[in-house]
Amino acid sequence: MSNSELHQVTVRPIDEYNQTLVKNVHPANWVNPEPAHCYDLVVIGAGTAGLVVAAGAAGLDLNLKVALIEKHLMGGDCLNVGCVPSKCVIRSSRLVGEMWNAAELGINIPKHIDIDFPAVMARMRRVRAGISHHDSAERFQKLGVDVFLGSGKFASNNTVEVDGKILKFKKAVIATGARACRPSIIGIEEAGYLTNETVFSLIQRPERLAVIGGGPIGCEMAQAFRRLGCEVTLLHSGSHILNKEDADAAKILKQVFKKEGIRLVLNCQLEEVATVSDGKRLYFSSKGHRDSVTVDEILVGAGRAPNVEGLNLEAVGVEYDQHQGVKVNDYLQTTNPRIYAAGDICMNWKFTHAADAAARIVIKNTLFSPFGLGRSKLSSLVMPWVTYTNPEIAHVGMYEKEAQEMGWDVETIQVPLSSVDRAIADGEESGFVKIHHKKGSDEIIGATIVAAHAGEMISEITTAMVNKIGLSKLSSVIHPYPTQAEGIKKAADAYRRTLLTPRTKALLGFLTKLS
Repeated sequence: MSNSELHQVTVRPIDEYNQTLVKNVHPANWVNPEPAHCYDLVVIGAGTAGLVVAAGAAGLDLNLKVALIEKHLMGGDCLNVGCVPSKCVIRSSRLVGEMWNAAELGINIPKHIDIDFPAVMARMRRVRAGISHHDSAERFQKLGVDVFLGSGKFASNNTVEVDGKILKFKKAVIATGARACRPSIIGIEEAGYLTNETVFSLIQRPERLAVIGGGPIGCEMAQAFRRLGCEVTLLHSGSHILNKEDADAAKILKQVFKKEGIRLVLNCQLEEVATVSDGKRLYFSSKGHRDSVTVDEILVGAGRAPNVEGLNLEAVGVEYDQHQGVKVNDYLQTTNPRIYAAGDICMNWKFTHAADAAARIVIKNTLFSPFGLGRSKLSSLVMPWVTYTNPEIAHVGMYEKEAQEMGWDVETIQVPLSSVDRAIADGEESGFVKIHHKKGSDEIIGATIVAAHAGEMISEITTAMVNKIGLSKLSSVIHPYPTQAEGIKKAADAYRRTLLTPRTKALLGFLTKLS
């Protein structure tokens, strides 16, 4: 059997866009190269972390030998079943949300909005296919990377086997990512369900959708599909959605969800799924009451499981578990000093930008830290993240409770968007800028922003934290007027006003008289 027959991949629906996608990220006619005598780096997994390690190492123009192994689709979750397709769908749904609120802005539209769900999904596939050449096997081959399509596993302490070929390495990187957890609910396997790995293959709108999990994925998809015309029930085990986020932020989003007609079932214990004549019926309990809901599709957005199977990690002394994944130290080194890991396979931060940042640490620590000198640490990263609902919720650094648990005295400045002129003009007053700083200091230790484009705003605070820029200097930064980012300046200005003690005011009064 040929290599192409062994590793042929299909992405449904089979249309021109998905055919282009597969042609780029897992071409059927791909012939694996003959292995080099020895590789400086062998990378298993061509998601974000693996791609960045491979491209970064090969692009240094140092004649390094780099191999990249992928058994499914290059680009990983981000391109194929995560960031790219989800944001395309969210963009279409956001337009519907704007139309719902058009009357408040003086624009009258027809009561019935004609949502062409198949066209929304086709656009998503077209955009994804258009982006896919960046992650293509051909592009990485041209970068000087030996690309192997197939399942890779460790054969010995310095070799990896893929497609019957043995790749010898000096260092190896595990970047196999994670997948959606299989839910342990009676009857759900028989009834069938969607995850982020299958929901973007839909071509017809499910009229009734149950979303299991009120974390970022669940909330993003619940709102998007509601706006695209589905009846949505969001079932969440916690007492409030986004229970790891700022409670005030989650409260605002909860109010938006209720306004938009999403049914929220909190403190929910799922019991059973049954196939019935008109769909799939979920039985659940909430606050002591048993209830059920009948839907056309179930989307599971709760939990991720690391892809540790089939790697033969035991043979090379790499410790792992089924929940946390591969165990690494602060330098992203596994229990085998030759082997490193990056991305969802080993990190609590399961974001594309976190995988990218970790990959850069791996490049430095594997190639440019002789005898362990000058190594970079994962713990040194200042990591922002965003939940792409509307409004978006963006966060960086610590929450107030986390800082207090560490024994720090914390002060918090909160500026409501209802006091920011641009937000008022945009009709987007529902939100805030919240910044935590050390008491008696302008050092920023964390921030949460709730705004229509909070993800575009959080980087200013992240930049300040990385470069040790305090609120005083942030206050002196001129922000264009009117912008919603002015909320950040207002927060910094609020800190500056706290410095006006009676003594300072007296001094200023004296200087005024002299002037």
